[in-house]
Amino acid sequence: MTPAPTSALLSAALQATSRGWYVFPLRPGDKRPALHGETRCPGTGECADVHRKFEQRATRDPGRIHSAWTMRPFNIGIATGPSGLVVVDLDMPKAKDPKGTPSGVRTFAALCERAGQTVPATYRVRTASGGQHLYFTAPAGARLHNTKETLAPKVDTRAWGGYVVAPGSTTPNGTYAVLDAAPVLPLPGWLQDALTPRQLPAGPLVLHGPRHGTRCAQVALERERAAIEAAPEGKREETLFKAARAMGRFVAWGDIPRHTVEEAFQLSGESTGLPASQCRSTLRSALNWAIRTCQPRRTA
Repeated sequence: MTPAPTSALLSAALQATSRGWYVFPLRPGDKRPALHGETRCPGTGECADVHRKFEQRATRDPGRIHSAWTMRPFNIGIATGPSGLVVVDLDMPKAKDPKGTPSGVRTFAALCERAGQTVPATYRVRTASGGQHLYFTAPAGARLHNTKETLAPKVDTRAWGGYVVAPGSTTPNGTYAVLDAAPVLPLPGWLQDALTPRQLPAGPLVLHGPRHGTRCAQVALERERAAIEAAPEGKREETLFKAARAMGRFVAWGDIPRHTVEEAFQLSGESTGLPASQCRSTLRSALNWAIRTCQPRRTA
């Protein structure tokens, strides 16, 4: 596919800046920055004092944008951090992926369902490969960075340190186009929680058993933790789900606090590589069901 005309790309770049977003040129027909890299930095112009990367060189200045995009048909990059954006990148399966691998759109929808949320109706762009970009405004006072499959398989995010290809840009695979021109929503709180790195203790992690729990509940907790941590790939979420259901009766009987089970299984699940948000939603649904359907304790 041939690059879009220079005039169309210039218009798309200006449209992005009209939303308050910072743009920079990508190579014509490509997703890579057109700017020089650190190893080839001439040390002149904007880089006279120090090499400036795309994030520092992205601009909303109409004069600079006209100068660049009337020179060549550059594709358009949006620097997400300076633009105050967090973009959820829903990828398509690659040729090397196992047959039947779901798309990021499907796994993100499943993630939302597990979290008891609807898929946000925010500004949405179709990527050249058929994936999607969901745009959100970054939360005030938080500095989120890029993630790769932290939320779910085939679901990445772009924030500080990253960029996305703007609609109007064209690659050999196709054109980036707006699917939904809805207003850009604030990043939902549950997504912010999932993307915020957990502060782990500096020393080795020690799980303390419940002070008022029964010995039986403690033994069961340790057994289920071991099962989660030993689960093979492909069985990890299922094992976490079954473990939470198994412990639900002890929570319902008052033998062990719910937060003790959630904290222990959350850490065990994450240690196997499961995304934090996936662990939380799985634990929530499994424990809710187990507690709701628990039968009274039988007495001798």
